[in-house]
Amino acid sequence: MASLKQIKGNIAAMKKSQAVTRAMEAVAAAKMRKSQQRALAGRAYARAAATVLARVSGTRDVHLHPLAMTNTAAPRGLYIVITSDKGLAGALNSAVLKGAVSDMAREGLSPKDVSVIAIGKKAHDYFASRGFTIMHHVSNTDMLSSEDTRTIIARAQERYMGGEYRFVKVAYQNFVSTFEQRPTLRGVFPLAIEELTKVVADIVPAKGADAESESVAPTTYTIEPSAEEVIGAIMPRLASVILYHALLESQASEHSARMVAMKSASDKAGEKQHELTLKFNKARQAAITREVSEIIGGMEAVAH
Repeated sequence: MASLKQIKGNIAAMKKSQAVTRAMEAVAAAKMRKSQQRALAGRAYARAAATVLARVSGTRDVHLHPLAMTNTAAPRGLYIVITSDKGLAGALNSAVLKGAVSDMAREGLSPKDVSVIAIGKKAHDYFASRGFTIMHHVSNTDMLSSEDTRTIIARAQERYMGGEYRFVKVAYQNFVSTFEQRPTLRGVFPLAIEELTKVVADIVPAKGADAESESVAPTTYTIEPSAEEVIGAIMPRLASVILYHALLESQASEHSARMVAMKSASDKAGEKQHELTLKFNKARQAAITREVSEIIGGMEAVAH
């Protein structure tokens, strides 16, 4: 049985752990709200992008653009996988990684047939250790900007238009609520209005003050100066919208999952403190009882 000193030391250790997890919970909560607000603030731009694509999707030139056509003859696939750089976020990263690997299996692709753009250390370490080709790797921090996403999309676009990849997909955690994040895959190339519309729907809550809805029917337009020039300029931008909002969703999910995990850890530390305190009190009571018994026994021995 542990001594009173050991139990008391364990109680002190639990208190220190709880103080750390509570601090991490508070930091994660603040970052989560900030990330969620960024995603919601950008929804107007995302909706406008979806509207643009919807309005011109009736134009024949859109469907004939290389970024809207599937490279059926290409043997390989490119996955942009977004995870966190740090752990302590429950099953957040493992769910995204599992979803990406499952999709690769459905597509009939082996590691040698897949290239990965890893956003986040966890994705890089996972795929690099399993023989996948890491085409590009960046850290997933709050400092990532829309310029960074356009750089990543430009890399993917160049290789896709070169006929190297059959498709380009992005895997990430979609932020549903504080307690729910959903691993999600979205198609980036070939670019389709359906995928962009789903991205917009993901960042707009179904209920509440932030809920909104809007749909635009495809229309045929005459485009100036030329359809080829205009569509060639907007298609990469629209793909950047998909990736940028995937990043925002992923960051909100990360901070939310970490907040929940740290709250759970704080609660467990509190429960452990209570158990150790009861154990300490019982051990102390037993020690006092034993000492009293020894004193009484000694007094009786002296009396006789």
